[in-house]
Amino acid sequence: MKKIINTPNAPAPIGPYNQAVLTGNTLYTSGQIALHPETMELVNEDIKTETKQVMENMKAVLAAADMTFDNVIKSSIFISDMNTFKQINEVYGSYFDEATAPARETVEVANLPKFVNVEISMIAVK
Repeated sequence: MKKIINTPNAPAPIGPYNQAVLTGNTLYTSGQIALHPETMELVNEDIKTETKQVMENMKAVLAAADMTFDNVIKSSIFISDMNTFKQINEVYGSYFDEATAPARETVEVANLPKFVNVEISMIAVK
């Protein structure tokens, strides 16, 4: 059985998907980009600000499923330029305890939705 997770505290989906799906105790999130949830405008003044907005959006999706970053077991990070990895990693890492951080991959891609610089998805377990 699956439960659809959507919250007004994260950007509304811009396609035929939901913010997350909970099945059993496992939450699968859709990728989040740096859209401000109230205005649906991109927050991308610089890569750190953009990454922070992505992580805040993810925080809201996790909260809607009664979870936190402590529940995350796997992250996928897609970036448009591997040269920005250090700044992205700095912001991303501030949301986790390094000793219990989730598994992760980071992949450079040609393009992302709305031509953003970073998109992150997660899997979390209660």
